[in-house]
Amino acid sequence: MVDLRDFIAGMPKCELHLHLEGTLEPELKFELAKRNGMSLPYKDAAEMRAAYDFNDLPSFLKIYYEGMKVLVHEPDFYDLTFAYLAKAHAQNVRYAEMFFDPQPHTGRGVPFAVVIRGIRRAQMDAERILGIKSQLIMCFLRDWSAEFAMTTLVQSLPYREWIVGVGLDSDEKNNPPVKFKAVFERARSEGFLLTMHCDVDQQNSTEHIRQCLEEIGVNRIDHGVNVLDSNALIDEVARRRLALTICPVSNAFVTNGSKAKEIKRMLDLGIRATVHSDDPAYFRGYITENFVCTQEEADLGPKDVVQLSRNAFESTWLPRAAKERYLAELDAYAAR
Repeated sequence: MVDLRDFIAGMPKCELHLHLEGTLEPELKFELAKRNGMSLPYKDAAEMRAAYDFNDLPSFLKIYYEGMKVLVHEPDFYDLTFAYLAKAHAQNVRYAEMFFDPQPHTGRGVPFAVVIRGIRRAQMDAERILGIKSQLIMCFLRDWSAEFAMTTLVQSLPYREWIVGVGLDSDEKNNPPVKFKAVFERARSEGFLLTMHCDVDQQNSTEHIRQCLEEIGVNRIDHGVNVLDSNALIDEVARRRLALTICPVSNAFVTNGSKAKEIKRMLDLGIRATVHSDDPAYFRGYITENFVCTQEEADLGPKDVVQLSRNAFESTWLPRAAKERYLAELDAYAAR
């Protein structure tokens, strides 16, 4: 009999919904605070973790933005990124497309170049040393102005070859996708691929998903569980083979459950559902833990688990030949 926890642990994986700033573990936060001459309102990492008490998106975001203030210099962004990629490598992640949020840093005076150069050096070292490949997706904060987002897009252009796509995150309430339509049109014209967060069970969730599909023309959707509330959205997402990057452990913190059973329903409907870890330092679950959560709560079998991983590799923003190499490794693992 297959031990599915062990099977999941060893399975080749792909991360498509991961916020680098959300991987800032308390131990590293203390280390960076000391390096940069800052004090933190906790005596140790355990007390800090105990303070991660949130039950919705706004309460999480308050702690999230406060925590990243320890990121000041290029080595800080390097250490953050390399620490995540090392953890991901240990969980058999072969490839990751990672979000980063430049605006909370540039908004407090950290130059854009400092942020991206630190991240980029860590990506290169992790690929050379560990063999894990990665690409960057730059997110705009939807609860800030579209003008600031456009300024950030322009700031990124000298580093265009280091960034594969752009996304939209942060507090969704009263911040619909169409608020950033002009920014995403400019991003597309510059050659970026497009994704947007459509968080779970938010105000106007299905309308926001419709805007992503019809007004913005995204290449995939982050979260997006509420497609299941509309037969028209189900049909359109399935027709386009559009990936939904779902994060069950974080769902359990900020909504009324992990939505694991909804993931199973998506698989049955032919929707390209995928599983990822979101902000694992805060939600206490990296990608393996998210797969285990989904498998156990939805009673998935090995074929379902492999399909979730296959969906992720199929949905990467990579050339077809690169996808095929990862898929061949996944198929060989499943066959064993």
